[in-house]
Amino acid sequence: METILRTAISFVSLLLLIRVLGKKQMSHITFFNYVTGIAFGSIAAVIAIDKRIAVMDGLISLIVWALLTILIETFSLKFPKFRVAMDGEPTIVIKKGKIVEREMASMRLNMDDLSMLLREKNIFSLEEVDYAILEPHGKLSVLKKAEYEQITKSDMHLPVPPRAYLPTEIIVDGKVIDKNLKELNLNAEWLEEQLRKSGSGLSQLSHIFYAELQSDGTLYIDKREN
Repeated sequence: METILRTAISFVSLLLLIRVLGKKQMSHITFFNYVTGIAFGSIAAVIAIDKRIAVMDGLISLIVWALLTILIETFSLKFPKFRVAMDGEPTIVIKKGKIVEREMASMRLNMDDLSMLLREKNIFSLEEVDYAILEPHGKLSVLKKAEYEQITKSDMHLPVPPRAYLPTEIIVDGKVIDKNLKELNLNAEWLEEQLRKSGSGLSQLSHIFYAELQSDGTLYIDKREN
């Protein structure tokens, strides 16, 4: 019973503190966020299973760690040099199609590593790359040479209709998401009309698994399988 209680306390405390720290912490944007996240998980695990450590001591440790993380993030916002020292800077490893060997060496990045990171971007030849930048979180950002970039509607001077809506869930598992309808300034009458066009209606919601408002204002509907 004690283990269950300790685990529940640890779980709730970790959840609350992560929410306080914000989305940046959860997304591991920087190496600092990544390490901090691991530390939080480790402390929470110790609270849950190590009975030699008092629950209160573990909670104090979590709270202090969270406060220190917030303090570091605040300093990073106010002092750019401190932010660079903590998070690092993006590093150009390919410049104008040429590999920058000095920067590769400073990052301890070899050609196998670089090739793997490029393949993750669906690039299988260095010939296609104009610039490649290694971000502080270890991901590679790539700008292709102009001749290898995909053609856009703008390139072909095609008319681009304005996006009326952000694609949004309207019905999920047979239930209308009223909150989304209100945010889009839409109502039940509009939804009824859209459903009728597909041969359904609000009275037949149980037959609809998913419906999504598209950018052009139409409704995509996925009905349940028979």
